[in-house]
Amino acid sequence: MLPLSDILILSMEQAVAGPFCSNRLLMAGARVIKIERKDGGDFARGYDTAAKGDSSYFIWLNQGKESICLDLKEEEDKKIFLNIIRRADVFIQNFAPDTMRKLGLEKTTLKNVNPKLIICDISGYGNSPTLAGKKSYDLLIQAESGLIDVSGSPDGVGRIGVSICDIGAGMAAHSSIVESLFLKERYGEIKDIEISLFDVAADWMTVPFIHSQYQKKTPMRVGLKHPSIAPYGAFLNADDKTIIISIQNEFEWVRFCDQILENSRISSDDRFINNNRRVKNREFLDKKIQEIFLNISDDKLIKRLENAAIAYGRLNSVNDLAKHLALKKIDVYNSKAEELSIPSPPLVWNKKKRRAPKFNEHGEAIRKEFSG
Repeated sequence: MLPLSDILILSMEQAVAGPFCSNRLLMAGARVIKIERKDGGDFARGYDTAAKGDSSYFIWLNQGKESICLDLKEEEDKKIFLNIIRRADVFIQNFAPDTMRKLGLEKTTLKNVNPKLIICDISGYGNSPTLAGKKSYDLLIQAESGLIDVSGSPDGVGRIGVSICDIGAGMAAHSSIVESLFLKERYGEIKDIEISLFDVAADWMTVPFIHSQYQKKTPMRVGLKHPSIAPYGAFLNADDKTIIISIQNEFEWVRFCDQILENSRISSDDRFINNNRRVKNREFLDKKIQEIFLNISDDKLIKRLENAAIAYGRLNSVNDLAKHLALKKIDVYNSKAEELSIPSPPLVWNKKKRRAPKFNEHGEAIRKEFSG
């Protein structure tokens, strides 16, 4: 038995945030019926063809779901939709703002059909009167929230390399739905959920926000450094390999100077005596560390770091990820039943191989099941 066995999720979803949420619910045992638009379905199907002809985004987040095409402007399709709602435990939607209202399927309508339904709305900016109708996508939220402003290097900003705000919203929606199901199970209370990409990004921005608002100091973009901890960043060694080291407390700092830099006097230098001073004098400190590292071979540096129990990491490429000792993978199928091996979610309740659905693949069967 899986944690969410016998839970029915109806998801009117597209792109990443909604599909991520329902994917994680499915992997815990829930049944997920995915509603797709009649004009080609989830537009993530067309993002690329990297997954052996299918979209990498789509096969990542849609394995095992049942796909049905519904035109909710048509009475017959609306009837099927409401029949599924009648039996569903959760309804998720991340379509454009006001979509449900324009279709005459507001929350009150759905609750009249199924008072025990948990509704999860995923939006860009929430229900702010001035922003509720504003379209949003991941990069726009990265920019609007200030997330990009504190990322990148001093020379310029850049998009964070994955759809982090979409993924974060999907994670927040998933955990909130599980909590709401738990509340319903224990106390019979129904709690609907509203998640916005902006709220998620703003929450992540709390530390830079505090610095900006209460220290009147906007964090600078520091590239491969940490803005408020030093030394914590990337350095080249004698073999031209990039090593990222992290010092988290004064005990580590003393060991680092003594055993890695082999210069214990640095740790007692007034300019580096504590983290605040090290951050203030980061440029000089980093230069000093870099000069020493350039005289240490890769093998010798790694050995010293491990013997001194100093946290470090390598600056890996995506290809290096595929060979990483910590990488766990799961096998899935694209819509053509071709197998792919992809990174595994942190927790997998059921390792059964699943296939991404073809567009409207289950439409006929679902219509038959919910026709009455």
